[in-house]
Amino acid sequence: MQEPLVIDGVEALPGKETLVEIEVARLPSGTLIHMPIHVFRSNEPGPTVLLSGGLHGDEINGIETVRRLVASKIFKDLKCGTVIALPIINVYGFIHFSREVPDGKDVNRSFPGNPDGSLASIVANHLTEKILPAIDFGIDFHTGGASRTNFPQVRYSEEDKLGKEVAHIFKAPFTLTSGIIPGSLRATAQDLGKSIIVFEGGESLRFNEKAIKQAVRGTKRVLQHFKMIDKAPEAKKVIHFSSSSWLRADASGLFVPIKESGQKVTEGEVIGRINNPYNSYSIKVKAPSEGYIIGHNNIPMVHKGDALFHIGEVEEIWKRPK
Repeated sequence: MQEPLVIDGVEALPGKETLVEIEVARLPSGTLIHMPIHVFRSNEPGPTVLLSGGLHGDEINGIETVRRLVASKIFKDLKCGTVIALPIINVYGFIHFSREVPDGKDVNRSFPGNPDGSLASIVANHLTEKILPAIDFGIDFHTGGASRTNFPQVRYSEEDKLGKEVAHIFKAPFTLTSGIIPGSLRATAQDLGKSIIVFEGGESLRFNEKAIKQAVRGTKRVLQHFKMIDKAPEAKKVIHFSSSSWLRADASGLFVPIKESGQKVTEGEVIGRINNPYNSYSIKVKAPSEGYIIGHNNIPMVHKGDALFHIGEVEEIWKRPK
């Protein structure tokens, strides 16, 4: 039998689905905003896994991923363990089509938070005090920000052994290491001895069906590995990167990409152009090394120094045996 689990004063019983609605704050109109959390528990002990989306309110692919996983009802009959499904962390950003909360602060730079601090700090504090202590590991679903598209990928910290294991089990098309950012959900989870990996896929405010499907499939592979569910789809190909860097604009102008996220590039290959609106110059954007495009910029107008392509250098390629 599983150990007792209490979140925000609500006990989630083994063998049951429990809805916990954490009260966050009120809108200026007086409307109370809740953070609904689905807790699915097996009768048998096992890992407690957090699946979270909407830490940045405009990153709707992650929100849809968690919603779709819950709607599929695969958590209704867990073989062991617990799933905590949190579709929208930043409710305020979600209803305002915004990455941040209304005061302009980023929740993912406000951890561990403060119950008497800013709105972003209050939201972060709820997770730090009420959710993170209960989990063993989590998968936090994101998209590219600032009009950038990310090819489906998982990121983990090299120092996090469990996170590395989970990332490799997930088998996203791209896998890479990523440093811990101070004030982030991952940083606070690490301080608490918890593992969080990040899935990135698509662009903010736009559904990307391929990214959502990859997120759902990878999550199922993780749950199957820990014997929480019976079945999961096999991955076809995984590319691990040894390093990555952003290729930035050498000039300002109109950016026309020739290549996009997911595509392979060779050193010196022309992968885009920056054109002056009055045709006084046209500059080639060349790949600095061989690799794959992890993410790319979608904004046509760029300034010198703007990020254009995120390029990863390949460490290893895994393919499903035929």
